[in-house]
Amino acid sequence: MTLQVVNSFVDFCTQFISDGGFLFGFMLVLLESFLPVLPLGVFVALNVNAFGDFFGIILSWTATCLGCFLSYLLFSFLSEKLLQKVLSPKTLKKVDKAIYKFQSISFSNLVLVVALPFTPAFLINIICGIARVSRRKFLFAIFIGKVFMITFWGYVSKSLIESITDINTIIIVSLMLVVAYMVSKVVGKKVDLE
Repeated sequence: MTLQVVNSFVDFCTQFISDGGFLFGFMLVLLESFLPVLPLGVFVALNVNAFGDFFGIILSWTATCLGCFLSYLLFSFLSEKLLQKVLSPKTLKKVDKAIYKFQSISFSNLVLVVALPFTPAFLINIICGIARVSRRKFLFAIFIGKVFMITFWGYVSKSLIESITDINTIIIVSLMLVVAYMVSKVVGKKVDLE
C-alpha cells in the first residue's frame, strides 16, 4: 500500500513537471542553488523521468551549473559588505582565516567537493564566492563536478538511506569520484588551474 502511494506520488510529480515543460524543470533545479532546502536529487530524478535520460540529465546539469554560478556571483559581490555588517570583528577574523584557507583549495579538490552527491551546492557557492575563488576555477570545477553529480542523481534516483546502504551505489559513487579527480587533473594542467 505504501509503495503504491509513493509510486502514485512520483507519477503525479513527473506528470506535473512534464506538463510544465523544459523551462519548469530547468527552474526547479536552478532554484535549488539558492534555496538549500529544495531536494536536488528529487528534481533531477523527476526531470529524468519526465524528459528521458539524456535530456533530463542535460537540462538538470545546465540548470545547476547556471544556478551555482549565479549564486557564486551574488555572494562574491555581497561578501565583504555583508560580512562586515553581520559579523562581529572577532568572528570576522575567524571567518577571514577560514576564507584564506579555502582560497588555496586545489582545483582537483574543488572538483571532488562539487562532484560529491550529498555536498550542499548552496554552501559551496557561498564559500567560493566569499573566498573569491577565481571565476574560471569555479566554472571549470562546476562544469566537471556537476556532470558526475547530476548523472548520479539521474540514474540512481534513490533515497539518501538507500544510496548510503546499497553497495552498488557506493561503488558507482566511488568510481565517479575517481574519474572526476582524474579529469580535473588533466583539465587543471591543460588550462593552468592547479
